[in-house]
Amino acid sequence: MKELINKIKAMSSDYLNEIIEIRRHIHTNPELGFEEYKTSEYIATKLTEFGIPFKTGIAKTGIVALIECKNPEKITIALRADMDALPILEQNQIEYKSVNEGVMHACGHDAHVACLLGAAKIINTLKEELQGTAKLIFQPSEEMFPGGALAMINEGVLENPKPDLIIGQHVLPTMDCGKMGLKAGKYMASTDEIYLTVKGKGGHGATPELNIDPVVIAAHIIIALQQIVSRNARPDVPTVLSFGRVIANGRTNIIPDIVTLDGTLRTFDESWRAEAHLKITKMAQSIAEGMGGSCDVRIEKGYPFLVNDDMVTKEVSESAKAFLGEENVEELPLRMTAEDFAYFTQQIPACFYRLGIRNESKGITSNLHTNTFNIDEDSLKTGMGLMAWLAVSKMK
Repeated sequence: MKELINKIKAMSSDYLNEIIEIRRHIHTNPELGFEEYKTSEYIATKLTEFGIPFKTGIAKTGIVALIECKNPEKITIALRADMDALPILEQNQIEYKSVNEGVMHACGHDAHVACLLGAAKIINTLKEELQGTAKLIFQPSEEMFPGGALAMINEGVLENPKPDLIIGQHVLPTMDCGKMGLKAGKYMASTDEIYLTVKGKGGHGATPELNIDPVVIAAHIIIALQQIVSRNARPDVPTVLSFGRVIANGRTNIIPDIVTLDGTLRTFDESWRAEAHLKITKMAQSIAEGMGGSCDVRIEKGYPFLVNDDMVTKEVSESAKAFLGEENVEELPLRMTAEDFAYFTQQIPACFYRLGIRNESKGITSNLHTNTFNIDEDSLKTGMGLMAWLAVSKMK
């Protein structure tokens, strides 16, 4: 085992410059969800160079590649990377800055793709020493609901062959480069989008008695809905209800007819999730009607919660400790953020872990989804090597 680990580490070092170049190319040319056509073409070019067969056009831009080793039916390990960028104007002053204005890889998906390509090259080099099949999934549109994972599942990505398990990797800017972290069981929340339209009767701000003020109604609704979390949610089911967008298009002395509220609900229990939807609807409508107005409620049910299989996660943790050292593998807390890899975890045994990319000495500390997000590119060596080893350790 130690010999194989050393071999993978050596290849990771040898391939690092190439993988950095891949990551920088993707970072420079970001594309939004289901529009990753050039990214997909670039990935296909690299897979062709590596001699790995693949299929394109799955869920528009997705790619699935297969590395068949000896006795390919013995086990199938799926490895997944997401490809899409975010609608953010990049502020980094770097040579590989985004050339697509207003679009940026601010969540590390460029690194995810680069690491999976690096892992693919390593596994393919070792395939005569391995048994089973590595299934490589390059997924579109993680950032945009309803997500590329569900679209790929609906188009059969988990069939022919069906993976015995799936592993996903995501960067984490609060964790130092060289480390990884994971959590067994429930790890990331479900996510729903809440859209409220509060209707009243607008008019002059100086004559409120002639109006039905939707701004005041909306304010009461926002405050009251917080009781759903503070007074109704079970203590053992973490729940967040937040509103990040409120539009009341009036003026200092003009009360509008309509106020719109956009928010999100995150939780970890499906029965409570459904109950919360009903409570949000009933409470918002009742408050509006009680104040003389009305409220239309639209709830878009998003990603399910992400659950890491206990046994698979334990095995990933043990393998990661053998590869990185026990001191570089961390136990992570629950996260209220969401991830469409959750759809995979609801279908087959899975493990979704985090890769450290932080380096304060290099000034790389920005959070995900910020316009100055970047990674310590040394993390690509860790990321490709670890991902390859997690597959190889099951295919020895």
